[in-house]
Amino acid sequence: MLEVCGVTFAYERSTRPVLVGVSLVAVPGELVAVIGPNGSGKTTLLRLMRGLLRPQRGEILWEGKPLAHFSPRELAQRFGVVLQEPTFGFPMTVFEYVLHARFPYSNGFGFESEEDRRIALSALRLTRASEFKDRWLTELSGGERQRVVLARALAGEPRALLLDEPMANLDVRFQVEMLALIRRLTRERALSTVFIAHELNLVAEFADRVLLLKGGQAIAFGPPHEVFTAERLRQAFEAEFLVDRHPLSRAPRITLAGPIPDRAAPAPKFVLRQER
Repeated sequence: MLEVCGVTFAYERSTRPVLVGVSLVAVPGELVAVIGPNGSGKTTLLRLMRGLLRPQRGEILWEGKPLAHFSPRELAQRFGVVLQEPTFGFPMTVFEYVLHARFPYSNGFGFESEEDRRIALSALRLTRASEFKDRWLTELSGGERQRVVLARALAGEPRALLLDEPMANLDVRFQVEMLALIRRLTRERALSTVFIAHELNLVAEFADRVLLLKGGQAIAFGPPHEVFTAERLRQAFEAEFLVDRHPLSRAPRITLAGPIPDRAAPAPKFVLRQER
């Protein structure tokens, strides 16, 4: 189980903290979404949960132990991470990139086994990326690259997944397929999964619990039907929303209702210049 307990964090030379007293719990088999406007501290929270940053107050626990209790190698074996803007370093093929996720399990000499190769290929098939396993990373589109980065996270056989906007650069079909895959793997492998997203309706459909942030503070944490209310969304995003139920899934359905332009104001006039 992954626990964030009253975490406060500020970057050096910052005039104010990025996160203040934030808490959440992700139990095995559960999909937790983190949402909020830009600048609310979502990505910083994910980096704290991976152990890349350390909070000034509060603590982050894995299986009841602080992250500092684990070595970098142990953390790499337990956490699969998908960053918003991953760095790829030197040129490599898709398969080589995914295979690097097996390094924390290696004997220290960097030689992969047949089992490592099998696991990497399986991860590529899961994310429907095996068709371009021999291509260079630089040749991929944004959506293809996103699927490869998720494959690398899965190839590490993690016990927790931390995903920063895993649907970025994907079209609608692949957004749904990606979240369906993440939820299925979370259930089947008993993973503790936390993901950041901006697509509120997809979060409402797929997440088990939702953390809503605003200005580094938690507005709400709970099931989607408790978090997605018009009042809480207005407080977080400073806009008007209509919230009802999806006619098929009965999940919350969110519709942006404002700000509404002043209908009494005259419409702007556009004049087309004629060429002489």
